[in-house]
Amino acid sequence: MARSVVLLRGVNVGRAKRIAMGPLREALTARGHRDVATHLQSGNVVLGTELGEEELAADVRACIAAEFGHDVPVVVRSAGQVAGVVAGGPVALPAGVDLDPSRYLVTFLPVVPDPGAVAAVPAAGDGEGAWALRGRDLHLWLPDGVMGTPVAGWAWPRLLGTTGTGRNWTTVGRVAHLAAG
Repeated sequence: MARSVVLLRGVNVGRAKRIAMGPLREALTARGHRDVATHLQSGNVVLGTELGEEELAADVRACIAAEFGHDVPVVVRSAGQVAGVVAGGPVALPAGVDLDPSRYLVTFLPVVPDPGAVAAVPAAGDGEGAWALRGRDLHLWLPDGVMGTPVAGWAWPRLLGTTGTGRNWTTVGRVAHLAAG
């Protein structure tokens, strides 16, 4: 049974799409997933499953709709893929800049963006932050935080043609550790 990381987009942000992690773990366990664990309240789930990536994403989305009444986008990675993101390290840091893990974001995308769309994304200007794409993972350096760095506010779904879900570097590391388990 493979270990998978399930990342939910937009749950427990303010009052929207409230999902308690305890009941979510119970619901996923009842659907046959094993050793279901969560990290924080922001929709980071690690579990054992026989399902492939697309099947698991569809199953979790259906579970959340049935049990909690929310339509929540779901991105899935294997435990090994998340470990690879951590092992590969940050890729969007400008030279000479020290990593602040709370200001480094990885957006996990469900598909690899079209190369033409990626080529059309401009480079960030001075003081705007930085970005890099590694496969299905968009790395963002946000020196002034999510609200204060221009590159964070770019219309990434429109630019790349796909919507993902972001986690800061600290959370990525902790989820990878939980998945290694």
